[in-house]
Amino acid sequence: MAYVKRIQITRRSLDSLSPEVLVLGLFEDGELSDFHKNIDEAAAGALSQRIEIGDFEGKAGKTLSIFPGKPANRILLVGLGKREDFTLDRLRQAAGTAVKTVQASKIDTMASEVPGGDALKSAAAEVSQAWVEGLILGSYRFLDYKSDTEDATVMNRITLINGASRVGVERGRAVAEAVCFARDLANHPSNVATPARLVTEARRIARSSGMRCKVMGRDQFTQMGMGAFASVARGADEPPKFILIQYSGGKKGEKPFAFVGKGITFDTGGISIKPSSKMDEMKFDMCGAATVLGIMQAVGRLKPKVNIVGAIAATENMPGGHATKPGDIVRAYNGKTIEILNTDAEGRLVLADALAYVSQKHDPRYMVNFATLTGAVIIALGHVASGVMGNDEKLIDAIRKAAEASGEKVWPLPLWDEYCDDIKSKIADVKNLGAPRQAGTIAGGAFLKEFVGETPWAHVDIAGTAWRDKDQPYMPAGPSGVGIRLSLELLNILG
Repeated sequence: MAYVKRIQITRRSLDSLSPEVLVLGLFEDGELSDFHKNIDEAAAGALSQRIEIGDFEGKAGKTLSIFPGKPANRILLVGLGKREDFTLDRLRQAAGTAVKTVQASKIDTMASEVPGGDALKSAAAEVSQAWVEGLILGSYRFLDYKSDTEDATVMNRITLINGASRVGVERGRAVAEAVCFARDLANHPSNVATPARLVTEARRIARSSGMRCKVMGRDQFTQMGMGAFASVARGADEPPKFILIQYSGGKKGEKPFAFVGKGITFDTGGISIKPSSKMDEMKFDMCGAATVLGIMQAVGRLKPKVNIVGAIAATENMPGGHATKPGDIVRAYNGKTIEILNTDAEGRLVLADALAYVSQKHDPRYMVNFATLTGAVIIALGHVASGVMGNDEKLIDAIRKAAEASGEKVWPLPLWDEYCDDIKSKIADVKNLGAPRQAGTIAGGAFLKEFVGETPWAHVDIAGTAWRDKDQPYMPAGPSGVGIRLSLELLNILG
């Protein structure tokens, strides 16, 4: 991976720093703060002159480079948009725009204010955190398999001036670096990001943060009764793994929060094989697992005062000679039987056992799963929002609030009884498909609901948001690392 890793705060004067680039944020009203006025004076009025003649209007996403020589060789003005429309996510976007612009100029160091705080009702730490998140996430590059990285400028250092919050900066770094880690896991090819690699990363996270990590192989979880998970793994030679990470930051005996991730490290569809076009993208079918590992990495650094369980069911879905066939019936961990009508609806099968296990063994206070579960969610919500559904309105409402704070949009979908009836089987308890060509995303959620018992639970379908096909200010094209920032906000809300 490559992203800016050194972000420092300084109280030194700009004259003593002499940065190559100084980043300043301005609103559409063109109003200069006292700090901006001091810089304008040192730059012989270069800022105010360009604003007065209309060269820079402060519109969101727009930039202007000025070359005054003092107090920096270049001043990069970044638009913050209308003051009344400004949010923490607009701030992240401005940070992403700034760092991308500097990188495009092949410059690897810069100085920056943390702009816009006077327009927000947020604490200084929250403002600094959002700015740092945008800087790091916007600077992300995946260069692991590039022989020639000469044209890919990597930011070496960013210096924050004019009163950044150290607490906010450190939290922003922990969160953003966890997201970059999850992006890396998803970017790796499936011959690298195997179930065994996910185990290696889980153990690394646990070791570095004093957590417990438990890993079960095929024989162990099959003998335990995870027949649904085992059925998906049957066609794969690559050994499947069930991974548990436990963080104990709360009181002993206090119910944990649980995060469960779908870890299909490559999805051919099994016997119900997918078309070959774009099948390479099926390495991204473990983005839910990457989200859970990213959450746990961030938790290890932030040390929230709650107990947390992270669970991942990891396997390939392959059409081998032992692979499960359409029409087979298997028994899940909670004893329910499942008629498998399509082996490409495998994510809900591995999650069924993971959810049932965590519900019964850990009795979570709340449980949230992340999964690239259905293409239907892209039809419904595009690549803008994740679909969310569950059995607990308080949890759903908290997820929506966390989505607003993090900028990771979600939209609730219903789990009415009529939808739940659609996944009933005539010869087994449930089937892994709903009504033909109807409510596909909801059918996936209705199926999972059968395996959570009474646990307050939410399912987040990230098939449309786990990766993007075009650049956004702090989300380069490719894996997004979605769900990590949302989950950390959720812990703040419910913790």
